Amino acid sequence: MDIEVKKKRFLKGVISVPGDKSISHRAVMIGSIAEGITEIENFLLGEDCISTINCMKNLGVDIELKGTNVKVQGKGLYLNKSEKILDVGNSGTTIRLLMGILAGQKFETTLTGDDSIKRRPMGRVITPLSMMGAKIEAREGNFAPLTVFGNKLKGIYYKMPIASAQVKSSIMLASLYADDKTTIEEPYPSRNHTELMFSSFGAKVEVNGTKITCYPGYKLQGQKVIVPGDISSAAYFIVAATLVPNSEVTIKNVNVNPTRTGIIDVIKEMGGDIVLTNERTINNEKVADITVKTSRLKGIEIGGSLIPRLIDEIPVIAVAAVFAEGKTVIKDAEELKVKESNRINTITSELKKMGAKIFETEDGMIIEGTGFLKGNTVESYNDHRIAMSLWVAGLMAEGETKIKNAECVNISYPDFYKTFDML
Repeated sequence: MDIEVKKKRFLKGVISVPGDKSISHRAVMIGSIAEGITEIENFLLGEDCISTINCMKNLGVDIELKGTNVKVQGKGLYLNKSEKILDVGNSGTTIRLLMGILAGQKFETTLTGDDSIKRRPMGRVITPLSMMGAKIEAREGNFAPLTVFGNKLKGIYYKMPIASAQVKSSIMLASLYADDKTTIEEPYPSRNHTELMFSSFGAKVEVNGTKITCYPGYKLQGQKVIVPGDISSAAYFIVAATLVPNSEVTIKNVNVNPTRTGIIDVIKEMGGDIVLTNERTINNEKVADITVKTSRLKGIEIGGSLIPRLIDEIPVIAVAAVFAEGKTVIKDAEELKVKESNRINTITSELKKMGAKIFETEDGMIIEGTGFLKGNTVESYNDHRIAMSLWVAGLMAEGETKIKNAECVNISYPDFYKTFDML
């Protein structure tokens, strides 16, 4: 499906965004290996999270989906062998976190996914799980399809070479099956939803700076999980309302977990008018309403420990940088190369088609703030983050912008275009 977007004169309104993708995945997985019932409200009905539900069902978990409410009948730590190969679709979270759960089972399971998943590196998870005693066979030792042979696991100390919430979470899930404690050390803090959810479900986890220690032997107990709005989805409205003239947009009930609010910090540092109100805590997660007004932005440098806190939002930050005064430098973001697409390359090439002065570097990009884009035909590369970022670019471009393969937003935000039309 191709979709066309034209320049907007203003954006005004109050909206909500779908449930947090990371929390939705984890609530289903952790609920599945807990005992008793887990009820999830405001579950994200994106394709990735539905892939997680389908995989857990194939592993014998009874899951009922009604609208955005999910009821999971937990089986405890040990699941049933799947009669079929588990297909994770486009979901990197599903395949990497499931590897941790499957490593400690009493059977083997084969996992596969779409063409994008088959290109994404799995060695970063295979290495620590193998150190714990798991046996995993993968294509070229690094790619799906892969088979996890369940085994008895041992606790380890693992110093992560990169900050990755998916890798960390996979190790944490495997640690539940280990014979002793497992400690993970990150170079920088990455999103901590697994740590928070482990605690609320009854697992013992200790966090000391960038070190996370998990202890086996504690039973997980089913919980009620209310999923807040996803800040990664809110990011497109934050940037759009900052850029489009005469705009004021309020986004209700958004997850503002400090490990995820890099986008707010960056837009504020660039000069953005963002105010958080109605701040509260739900299921150990910080939640707030976010109000954004049109602002004049300036270029800044983005890198280091900030990157894991906004890795998914970098493509739309690049759009904001086109309309900022001066130069924006994004560095230390090599991780963008192994997402659904090589996001350094894809956002750079597509914004260039629209006339942006944007240059790809080895670990990021440099954007000269020209304040101008021209509508053109651009490609999503079947990457939801790229499609949504190009939509925001189209709202500011002169003329009409056509986004090819625009339906890929269904991976994380099926009503994305409809929500923008409401403003």
